[in-house]
Amino acid sequence: MKRIFGVTGWAWASWMLATAALADGWSEPAKGTALRAALLDALRPHAEWMLGAPVEFLVRDMRVAGDLAFVAVEPQRPGGGQIDPARTPMAARGEYEPDIFDGNHMEALYRKSGATWVAVHWHIGATDVWYAWDPLCAEYHAVLPEACSF
Repeated sequence: MKRIFGVTGWAWASWMLATAALADGWSEPAKGTALRAALLDALRPHAEWMLGAPVEFLVRDMRVAGDLAFVAVEPQRPGGGQIDPARTPMAARGEYEPDIFDGNHMEALYRKSGATWVAVHWHIGATDVWYAWDPLCAEYHAVLPEACSF
């Protein structure tokens, strides 16, 4: 989908996710907690594979319900430096397509395996709400109730 989602769509999805009520059964791990660090650390290797190291995250949304989690982040260089996707490992490998890439934002769906959080499904620069797909909604509805209630 070419830029269907775009900046306006990303802002809308962020607002939808940010305004969901805690009554939906998920919670957001507080800054500085081990849980928050574990979720970000599980996504970091994927971000660094695509964007190059080092990467830190600006968290837009983080939700946990039992052994499931959802995270929406903006990868950046330490200290807030922007990442030019055209100058990244994904571009060098031919995986960067500027016409269908909507910025460096990343979303991930996690499952806890034993004591370890695993980023099972993730995307970078998505132009749509990829996680609102029926098979994913069937499994991750607890952390995405508003995206999965259509």
